[in-house]
Amino acid sequence: MTEQPPAVVSASKLGLTFQTNDGPVQALSNVDLTIGKGEFVSFIGPSGCGKTTLLRVIADLEKATSGTISVNGMSPEQAREKRAYGYVFQAAALFPWRTIERNVALPLEVMGVSQAEQAERIKRTLELVNLSGFEKKYPWQLSGGMQQRASIARALAFDADLLLMDEPFGALDEIVRDHLNEQLLDLWDRTNKTICFVTHSIPEAVYLSTRIVVMSPRPGRVTDVIESTLPRKRPLDIRETPEFLAIAARVRDGLRAGHSYDD
Repeated sequence: MTEQPPAVVSASKLGLTFQTNDGPVQALSNVDLTIGKGEFVSFIGPSGCGKTTLLRVIADLEKATSGTISVNGMSPEQAREKRAYGYVFQAAALFPWRTIERNVALPLEVMGVSQAEQAERIKRTLELVNLSGFEKKYPWQLSGGMQQRASIARALAFDADLLLMDEPFGALDEIVRDHLNEQLLDLWDRTNKTICFVTHSIPEAVYLSTRIVVMSPRPGRVTDVIESTLPRKRPLDIRETPEFLAIAARVRDGLRAGHSYDD
């Protein structure tokens, strides 16, 4: 029997408790989750439910205090050291004194990539996010949506298979957000990256994802994992179909049920 390759992300009984001046705060509790190669998985739940904390544990920006987690068969720390993922934050976090191409180049400079290879990767990733021609612009010369695309290009520059995205479009208006959702789906389809995506938006989660992880209020637990039956190619108007609305209703029901865990 052929051995299955390891999951991109695998968590078992994962927990995280922060020590604060007011005593311990349990952010995550008993999280069991496996994410396979090429999946687009969204995490959704109320504010404070641990969505971003879980993403940060995957990225080794926070340390779990119980249970186990692996990223590409390694510990999160090893995965970080091997640059096995790219991370896109809520804000674009671009350096204002660097041009777009120099912002995208930053992780490559840290890695010691040659100038010639830097130029090739910058060109390729800016093409992927439809920012060709804006290499010499500064962040302040770009719209908010374009800045986030530059941030995505920076996360893609070192060609990691895993992309971690923490509400990257949350601060953008609905029209821009819809456009970037379409572009992100196209990017995912072309690159076959594995994407973990935090959002507060039910329509966004349903539109983008192959699976939707519903989390409860703190301590964050996985209360439902919903498999999408939507086709891989998804025009925006798919959001008006009965199939889309049925998945959205299940996510909404899962969020409501999760609140029953509140004290």
